[in-house]
Amino acid sequence: MLKVDTLYGQIDADLFQRFKAIELLVCDVDGVFSDGTILLGSQGEELKAFNTKDGYGIKALVKIGIKVAVITGRKSSIVEQRMTALNVDHIMQNREDKLTAINELITEFGYTNATIASIGDDMPDLGMFSASAIGIAVADAHPFVKKQATFCTTLPGGRGAVREICDIILQAKGKLFDIHGASV
Repeated sequence: MLKVDTLYGQIDADLFQRFKAIELLVCDVDGVFSDGTILLGSQGEELKAFNTKDGYGIKALVKIGIKVAVITGRKSSIVEQRMTALNVDHIMQNREDKLTAINELITEFGYTNATIASIGDDMPDLGMFSASAIGIAVADAHPFVKKQATFCTTLPGGRGAVREICDIILQAKGKLFDIHGASV
């Protein structure tokens, strides 16, 4: 079986070609953009930590015309703020039924399953996988989710997993080293 070298190791050449066709990257938030930790203060304030490397990867995808969506089961002003800053095209919060949410994107914007990759870490994300050409589990995803995934990252959620996927998509499209000035 033919393999392609990426910055993160070798992947199957056929899968690499599927990454080349991606036009929409759909991401969960908690456990993907963050490590899944939610800090709650005594006054009800909520804090999350986001990795700037992941942010740079998203900005790079947007810069070459790849659309990005987040679908999360929770609602948070922090998520809205961060994703808006990264120019994420579709921010869908408070959406526990992620299959319905991704199908709404397909219907409204004309995406096809063959051009969608989705990345998640836990059971609610499996619906996104079923509507995607590539279902991606972060390295520290639930074991069942990893078994259902087409691809597993080498990096955990909140620690560069999103950047890893962005880099692979950029490499597959021949744009990995063309991106400059995608500040976060």
